[in-house]
Amino acid sequence: MPARDLYHNSIKNALIKDGWNITHDPLRLTWGKKDMYVDLGAERLVAAQKGNNLIAVEIKSFVGASSVTDLEKALGQYTLYFDVLQKREPNRKLYLAVRQEAYEDVFEEPLGQLLLANERLTLVVFDDKTDTIIQWIP
Repeated sequence: MPARDLYHNSIKNALIKDGWNITHDPLRLTWGKKDMYVDLGAERLVAAQKGNNLIAVEIKSFVGASSVTDLEKALGQYTLYFDVLQKREPNRKLYLAVRQEAYEDVFEEPLGQLLLANERLTLVVFDDKTDTIIQWIP
């Protein structure tokens, strides 16, 4: 299993505060002979839909020397997990979790705005100091 991200516990606590039940820590995905691990799997009962919302959350710190290099790695993992989840668990929505500071540094810039405008990427932005969700995109 991979090492936990620096902000693993912060986003986990934020999801719990937001009403999510953590079901997998980590969420194991298998494709062929390859195993992959998304950081968290969670569910939330939605009474109006009489069912559960299922999510998978990949956490990224964006604390490396280059935010572009961090973004490239994050997008590669996100794409891989997204494609496998579409085949294995099509009802589970994948999110990339980033701290508020990383969101402002990467996703409020033109490159990040381009990625979000294409609507291929979904984010959950959190505050690592208060362990709270700031926003879900989209």
